[in-house]
Amino acid sequence: MHSTDLVLRWPAPAAEWTEAAPVGNARLGAMVFGGAHRARIQLNDSTVWSGTPSGPATALAAVRAAGAGPRRLEEVRAALRSGDQDRAEALLMAFEGPYSQEYLPYADLWLTVSGGERADYRGRTLDLDTAVAEERFDLDGTAVHRRVWADAVTGTLCATVDAAGGTVDLRVELSTPLREVHRSATVRGLTLGVEIPVDGAPAHEPDVAEPLRYADGPVDGYDPFGALALALSTDGEVTVADGSLLVAGASHVLVTLASSTNAARHWSGQPLADRAAHLEAAPRTAAHAAVRGAEDLLKAHEADLRGLLGGTALRIGGRRGGTHDVARDILGGDDERLTATVLFQLGRYLLATASRPHAGPPANLQGIWNADLRPAWSSNYTLNINAQMNYWGAEAAGLATCHEPLFDLLDRLAAEGSEVARQLYGARGWVAHHNSDPWGWALPVGMGHGNPSWAIWMMGGAWLSQHLWDHYEFTRDLDFLRERAWPLLSGCAEFLLDWLVDDGTGHLDTLPSTSPENLFLDADGTPRSLTRSSAMDMALTRATFERVLTAADILGVDTPLAGEIRAALPRLRPPRISADGRLQEWAEDLPEADPHHRHLSHLSAVYPLGLIDPDTTPGPAEAALRSLDRRGPGAMGWSWAWKIALRARLRDAATARRLLLQASRPLDGDPGADAPVDGSRWGGLLPNLFSTHPPFQIDGNYGFMAALTEMVLQSHTGTLHLLPALPAEWPEGEARDLRCRGGLAVDFAWSGGALTSVTVRRLAGDDAEPVRVRHRDRGVVLRVPARTRVTLDADLRPRGEPVPC
Repeated sequence: MHSTDLVLRWPAPAAEWTEAAPVGNARLGAMVFGGAHRARIQLNDSTVWSGTPSGPATALAAVRAAGAGPRRLEEVRAALRSGDQDRAEALLMAFEGPYSQEYLPYADLWLTVSGGERADYRGRTLDLDTAVAEERFDLDGTAVHRRVWADAVTGTLCATVDAAGGTVDLRVELSTPLREVHRSATVRGLTLGVEIPVDGAPAHEPDVAEPLRYADGPVDGYDPFGALALALSTDGEVTVADGSLLVAGASHVLVTLASSTNAARHWSGQPLADRAAHLEAAPRTAAHAAVRGAEDLLKAHEADLRGLLGGTALRIGGRRGGTHDVARDILGGDDERLTATVLFQLGRYLLATASRPHAGPPANLQGIWNADLRPAWSSNYTLNINAQMNYWGAEAAGLATCHEPLFDLLDRLAAEGSEVARQLYGARGWVAHHNSDPWGWALPVGMGHGNPSWAIWMMGGAWLSQHLWDHYEFTRDLDFLRERAWPLLSGCAEFLLDWLVDDGTGHLDTLPSTSPENLFLDADGTPRSLTRSSAMDMALTRATFERVLTAADILGVDTPLAGEIRAALPRLRPPRISADGRLQEWAEDLPEADPHHRHLSHLSAVYPLGLIDPDTTPGPAEAALRSLDRRGPGAMGWSWAWKIALRARLRDAATARRLLLQASRPLDGDPGADAPVDGSRWGGLLPNLFSTHPPFQIDGNYGFMAALTEMVLQSHTGTLHLLPALPAEWPEGEARDLRCRGGLAVDFAWSGGALTSVTVRRLAGDDAEPVRVRHRDRGVVLRVPARTRVTLDADLRPRGEPVPC
């Protein structure tokens, strides 16, 4: 059963990367441009990053040699206590290492159809249920049909060219922007050997002498090498010319492409391989896929993807399926309900195609799609909001398994971060900062000149760790809680306990503390970032402590850690409200350097953490609304998404809708020109519906999915709250198989702004745990045994007893 039957259409080939259609299997990603003659398919491998496994340890040793460590930290704290901001900032520069590594483009596949002076292009599509990009065109009376998909079953990228009413001649080429060190071609396929840079500097560091540095051989036993191979199956005649393949007189061509890298082996814990082994493995994988034939590959691919996507859907405004012209119906249309429906499903599509278990690292700033050798912010993992937003909606949108690569990254962060915590801060547990990569980078970045407002932030691990708890709450998987979540959560709590310092009045402070990327004004009007106990620090510390205590109770763990946490919790600073009624961003009521700042860090207690809620903490919730009002509407994609989710949690449906309308308009301007980070130039949607800062960052797409879910369903308080932030302009709709905390799934429909039907299913969890359901001023408490469903009417009255599901 398809979840939505949504198909996106463009009438012309893509002229720019931001017009191309994304496909992926979480290991291989491709941007499909299309075209009647020369068609480009830009390729990525999610394991192809600059760097090496030993990079983080080498950088940590260099930072320690520069003077960073527990003694220097005490000097920083002494300077802050005495009010000497300049000295504190100067001392902290020693803690900054190099930058984390870059996500790199891998290759380009070119399919060139020769001949056919008269080309009639009939458009291209992307099916959000099957993840197949298609195009059709006529060449001198021959109807040509091209399909591209990334197959998780065989681990290959597949492309077909079929001709009806004639045959075609085709040139198949493979190129790479990286260092090509091997090329071989036979009539059966092509193979490239590629060296991958061992270091990369971000584009915002323009004075680096060697932005991408290659090694002349292995580094500490690691060879940064990859092999990329394609296999060809056709009824035409194949010849080799200049390292490419020429196909003549074909009515059918199948190209399958595979990759083999040492980075993938390192990520999955396999032994590294020599170059000859990679050059044999990639062609073998591609050839085995090609032997199966296009239709068998496609059938297995679609079945696999349907199994991953499931039946989860959100339809706003009645049936929204069918084919929709992106420029006319979505970017240029006036049906906001269709746009919202598409954005929800597009977010699910992009996560399912970028992040799957055992495929590769988690989705980065651009998912798995990048064509730039020096992408914006290295297309890395930015841990002060962006990496988290990628996965905020995973559980509720029915993509819990897509969450797993993020947990794999946490394992690596904890391993590297434990040494960083010990050597830099004299602390137990593990720490992460502002940026990371698949090598587990846990150091502060900035190269000794990064502004502390973004470079000095020790709470990246604490924020990421909340995803472990969310996964348990939604799935009620006790094995996961015990084996994966507990070691990471407890280690994070150990670091936080050691990071806190007594302020002399009974409170425990984080010191130094920042509110990510934001600045306040000191008494002289100078912008500053360093202080103590920012609101976000306190919220993350409190959330971590509370969740570790709850996990310990569930698991029956008797540990001294619980006693330490119980002693510390009452000494954490509670949320503070400013003189004008806003939730304070810092411990003191300090003026902001930028009142409209894009980050909303001090509101993380509202969303995603759920520590502040209109029902349980009405005072702080009202203060949070005032803070949002102060921030204003203007934003870039990810900031809009966060604001929409916050408004939904605070039940401000009208403003959530207004922000969504702003965020879903087409970008006004050049998508290739980076906007100032101060928000003075707004983002929007690109021609392929990617969200943009600008530049493109995929977190906005994922964030819209999460925010839309929050508008129609919330479960963070332990109650299934249906339609908590439904705009009046969305009077009818339907949600199917949305997931809730407690191991529950729910289907519901509404008309005239009110519920018409509800079905609650228990997929996991405790049979005896009551299920609370709420809509407006009505509520009901249900018993839903395992693997049964309960149906409710419009007034939340059960329609009979639970039945098996």
